[in-house]
Amino acid sequence: PCILGLATGSSPKGLYAELVRLHKEEGLSFKNVISFNLDEYYPMEPNSINSYVRFMKELLFDHVDILPENYHVPDGLLTKEQIADYCHDYEAKIEALGGIDLQILGIGGNGHIGFNESGSLQNSKTRLVALDHITRVAASKDFFGLSNTPRTAITLGVKKIMEAKQVILMAWGEGKSNIVKKSVEDEVTNRVPASFLQEHNNAVFVLDKEASSKLTRINKPWLVEQVEWTDKLVRKAVLGLALQLKKPILMLTDADYIENGMSDLLADSGPAYDINIKIFNKLQNTITGWPGGKPNAEDANRPERAEPARKRVLIFSPHPDDDIISMGGTFMRLQEQGHEVHVAYQTSGNIAVADDEALRFARFVIDYNEKFGIKSAEADDIYQKAATFLTNKKNSEIDIPEVRYIKGLIRKGEARATSHFVGLNDDQIHFMELPFYETGTIEKKPIGQEDIQLTMDLIEKIKPHQIYAAGDLADPHGTHKVCLDAIFEAVKALKPKSFMDECWLWLYRGAWQEWG
Repeated sequence: PCILGLATGSSPKGLYAELVRLHKEEGLSFKNVISFNLDEYYPMEPNSINSYVRFMKELLFDHVDILPENYHVPDGLLTKEQIADYCHDYEAKIEALGGIDLQILGIGGNGHIGFNESGSLQNSKTRLVALDHITRVAASKDFFGLSNTPRTAITLGVKKIMEAKQVILMAWGEGKSNIVKKSVEDEVTNRVPASFLQEHNNAVFVLDKEASSKLTRINKPWLVEQVEWTDKLVRKAVLGLALQLKKPILMLTDADYIENGMSDLLADSGPAYDINIKIFNKLQNTITGWPGGKPNAEDANRPERAEPARKRVLIFSPHPDDDIISMGGTFMRLQEQGHEVHVAYQTSGNIAVADDEALRFARFVIDYNEKFGIKSAEADDIYQKAATFLTNKKNSEIDIPEVRYIKGLIRKGEARATSHFVGLNDDQIHFMELPFYETGTIEKKPIGQEDIQLTMDLIEKIKPHQIYAAGDLADPHGTHKVCLDAIFEAVKALKPKSFMDECWLWLYRGAWQEWG
């Protein structure tokens, strides 16, 4: 048998989708696979929408031919007294099979592997652990708030991970770049449990460009190899040097360049004075108080065109608040400077609304009707149905459509209030409700043709000179990324249209990761 150690979280989703494809299209069989998952929240019902049993079944086990008795996920329903014996038996099963052949890992923001949090020792065993605050905050969006997020979990120990014959750790997105650097290049320490993998004889980190961006050979390749000094690389190097030394660009000296491994740049393009002025000017030319372009101004070195002076602008907001949170100042300035600004809310954002809030709004409708003598049996029925469902709702249940609609209306009202505050009229506010989002669960459908068509229709209707889109790529499976993919596909399909010659696409940064 092949013994696999499996991980959950967003990192392995693409891997599991590819394994399912290989099984269905190329005959990859899991008949001889025995798998052990790293961890599970505790306490946790196996059919809860946040359980790792459910995650693994929905993403992998239910779609391949693995035998049900051959996959193991830690049990979140044990009593406290049973846990120690259970964990001992879990390890004993792995040992009896000769150990794990291949262990798949993600990495937490604090360097945890499995739920072996900061401080875990290299010889730690499978056990119940308290979850770090950082870990709980990261998970809280799935649990509708920190107060609902479990405080403990059962995890495979570091010792068993280190005993695996091969380890593959995956990390995607810029949010993981700092911890990847600490794990790969800094000292081996129990403060960063993933750093133990430096001592494993067959461990591989599989990263995308963003997750690897702080590693020396990516961030400062000139320190480890001969490089070709392109304009982009020079800008990156000089900005990095100024930030590292906490000096203004124009104050960098020849000695600063030489002492930081950039002597060949100096020889190629120096002295420092000339390089500094060139980069300073490039940087200055990216800064503007006129996001829609400055009218009646020379615009050769400005980020945006001066003409047309009044632009049609389309801001795409994945959820009903990303526009004002992530580019609020720019949004307001575009409106104040006289452009025709439209905002498109791509999804309802309904899963972010608390149950008691939905109930409060439904009750408001009943009270409103009573106060004004409006008889509506339908409204009463909807309220009763929503109240009954929410009162008896289990963790594992998806909201019924009525509750989802009420939650969506709450978000819609918030978004409309924001846009009115900025100065938009109702005909400049567009609610797209892209179908990929409307599953009622954290797990969304992949982008579909309908999502792309709705996006194309809106762009074609407005014919914008500027499109703003959330360029938040931290989670490759997150709502922001799917919304961005829909825009990219729509723009690609519309490119032959003549109005697209005048259309520029700008990305704005997600709220949790400001521009460097």
